[in-house]
Amino acid sequence: MARARPKRGQKPPSHSASTSATPSPATTPAATQPVQPTIKQIDARPFLEREESGFKLPTTESVAPILANIWMTVECSFGEWFSALAMYFMIFGGCCSNVFALEAIIKAAPASGHLITFCQFLLVAIEGLWYHFDPTQKMLLKPNTIPLQRWLIQIALFFSVSLLNNQAFNYNISVPVHIILRSGGSMTTMLIGLLCGKRYSRQQVFSVFILTGGCILAALGDSKGNNKTEALTRFSTGLVLLFIAQMLSAIMGLYIEATYAKYGNNYREGLFYTHALSLILFIPFFSQLRDQWNTLAASPPLESNPYIPSFITNIPQQLVFLALNAFTQYICISGVNRLGARVSALSVTVVLNVRKLVSLGLSIFLFGNRLSTEVAMGAAIVTIGGFWYALESNKQNRPRGKTKSQ
Repeated sequence: MARARPKRGQKPPSHSASTSATPSPATTPAATQPVQPTIKQIDARPFLEREESGFKLPTTESVAPILANIWMTVECSFGEWFSALAMYFMIFGGCCSNVFALEAIIKAAPASGHLITFCQFLLVAIEGLWYHFDPTQKMLLKPNTIPLQRWLIQIALFFSVSLLNNQAFNYNISVPVHIILRSGGSMTTMLIGLLCGKRYSRQQVFSVFILTGGCILAALGDSKGNNKTEALTRFSTGLVLLFIAQMLSAIMGLYIEATYAKYGNNYREGLFYTHALSLILFIPFFSQLRDQWNTLAASPPLESNPYIPSFITNIPQQLVFLALNAFTQYICISGVNRLGARVSALSVTVVLNVRKLVSLGLSIFLFGNRLSTEVAMGAAIVTIGGFWYALESNKQNRPRGKTKSQ
């Protein structure tokens, strides 16, 4: 039906009435007006990717961190153990072999102490120069982490100790007794430590007194073989030299311990500077070094052996022992410095005492040295004192939970 057109002059019909009659959406009941549901979009891509990743083969990027963590765990667990094993192998293997070569030289030329010490220092200095050489530096050496003036005192002490220990062989001091008497260093180390403010338990003090008593018993037993006044005087002079060397060695041990505690455990730097700079101190002994070299060079060559190359058998045997002594001394001193960078000076002394006991047994077995009853008892007492101290130190360290052995 067609809609009526309004006449001219009339207004179109108003829709207000119909509009007002029609309910608004706001007032319309829910039953009469259906509500449109809201559609929520869900992104399933992260879930799908997570599911798919479970079926993928591991890539290099994902495996590398796992392998690195495994290696770090193994290294932390076993690295310290292998390092300690190598350190003790250097001490016992190198030092005991060094005693063998030393006694072979002393049997033929007892007055070769200066030459033995010089060759030992020279080899260690050459190896240290190879390690510390740096052509980019002004002095052609790697920058040192420990001040050079700190090494000067240690150089003087180390040179004096080495020279006195080797010079004692020229005063009727046999190698076995030399080993036993040097084991008495625990007493001097403890005395110097007490003067420097260190404290030790009663058991530690008592064990060191036992160890020192064994050294005195061994010295008295060996002195009975020097019945003549002149021989006894020379023997007493040798004992004095060894005692002075032990006092200086105790001071040096505590000095090294303080140096490493302040500047860090750089034992290679200590090896190089203490040996290289000590070579200058041999200049006054040049004539003695030359005479001692000529004496060893005049020795007969080594006996032919299928296990020894032919070119070595043509060298005088004492020069071969001299080279072997210097090489094994380097291995020995490297192990001792590694140990000194980890534990206290007194613990180093006790470990070396046990090593000297092994060297004593090798000296008796290889060179047929016979010990008197007093010397044998002294060696046994030294061993008991050394092990007692080690056990007592272990007991004290457990409750405190220290990582560094005292």
